[in-house]
Amino acid sequence: MSQIRVKDAAHYLGVSADTVRRWAEDGTLTSTKSSTGVTMLDGLELAHLARQRAVLPEDPSGMESSARNRFVGLVTRVVTDKVMAQVELQCGPHRVVSLMSAEAVKELALEPGSVAVAVVKSTTVIVETPGRRI
Repeated sequence: MSQIRVKDAAHYLGVSADTVRRWAEDGTLTSTKSSTGVTMLDGLELAHLARQRAVLPEDPSGMESSARNRFVGLVTRVVTDKVMAQVELQCGPHRVVSLMSAEAVKELALEPGSVAVAVVKSTTVIVETPGRRI
């Protein structure tokens, strides 16, 4: 069972450490004390809470798709030359960057402040974890 410190849980959930402590006090989360007195939280319980509290903006496209990784966000930057463009979106706490043709940018009317959906369909997704202390 993975044990996570309050400050790290707050960071992962995007809330303050005080909020996490309140959740532990009111029974929303179960906490234990380490041998050194540090409050620890169960990683699986945190994962469930993160999923329950995730705020996903409604996808304005109304499209059905096999791609499950859809990120609704705001276009924050568009850099174009004659042929290619780089489009940056801020999707919640995530920055998503896409390279596309300059023609596509014009056709989609992408500009800073417009709403867009980044759709990611990939056969390769790399998952990393922090180094473990042995």
